[in-house]
Amino acid sequence: MFSKALIAAVLAASADGFAFIPKTVGHTASTSKSALNMSIGLYYSTSTGNTETCAGYIAEAAGGLEPEDIGDASDDEVTGHDSLIIGAPTWHTDAETERSGTTWDDWLYNTLPNLDLDGKKVAVFGCGDQESYSDYYCDAAGELYDLFEAKGCKMFGFTATEGYNHQGSKAERDGKFIGAMFDEDNQYDESEGRAKAWIDQLKSEGFM
Repeated sequence: MFSKALIAAVLAASADGFAFIPKTVGHTASTSKSALNMSIGLYYSTSTGNTETCAGYIAEAAGGLEPEDIGDASDDEVTGHDSLIIGAPTWHTDAETERSGTTWDDWLYNTLPNLDLDGKKVAVFGCGDQESYSDYYCDAAGELYDLFEAKGCKMFGFTATEGYNHQGSKAERDGKFIGAMFDEDNQYDESEGRAKAWIDQLKSEGFM
């Protein structure tokens, strides 16, 4: 009788032990899923639609992102994201400020100063015409970079300048672009591939 009772107790303890393992595994999976579901805002502004097109390529490559014109975004939406992908075209060539000729020009100097973005992860993309405006290619992207960095943001996504035919750009730092640069006028066939490669790079850098 004693022997049967002992065996029953051992079996019960073993059952409890096996029941504990799935609970631990399930908790780990839940934590990983939360890390993958970080909030990313994709903001742009455009004049001809080219920057919106490139934002669409980036959204598709990232999966699940919804591009939004910065002029339509509320302050709480912008500050509520863990990471921001931002992009602009360049119209006011060689200008020191307000280079995009879009909603960004007002937003950068009247809204951004009032937002707390310290420590926010930010990646910049630009759209320009490297043939017609070779000396000023994607200058506005450089403006976005400078102003967001000055707000304490952590900047990601530098890319190589090889494969472009430009003479100068305010979006270059130490021989690299400060983000992904697109040219829908002269290299539209490269845009989708550049977006995919950039998103892969951002993932490898821990941006998303």
